[in-house]
Amino acid sequence: MEELILELKKQIIEALNLEETTPDDIDTNAPLFVEGLGLDSIDALELIVLMEKNYGIKLTDPGKSKEIFKSVATMAEFIQANRTK
Repeated sequence: MEELILELKKQIIEALNLEETTPDDIDTNAPLFVEGLGLDSIDALELIVLMEKNYGIKLTDPGKSKEIFKSVATMAEFIQANRTK
């Protein structure tokens, strides 16, 4: 799981062009939106594309996205349980 979390942090930095950010700067349990990284709805779309492209996961229930993208830890748990790649 730790390996997946580190991989995810690197992918988030790359996908969202967070040039001044390192994986160590991202708290695994901190909120991704509003507080924490302060991401917005455009960033959410990028994260959805990232999960689809890198892990073969399609979000079929948009209502769950808020729960899935709560933190890097919740994303990693969802990916581990649902990945196809």
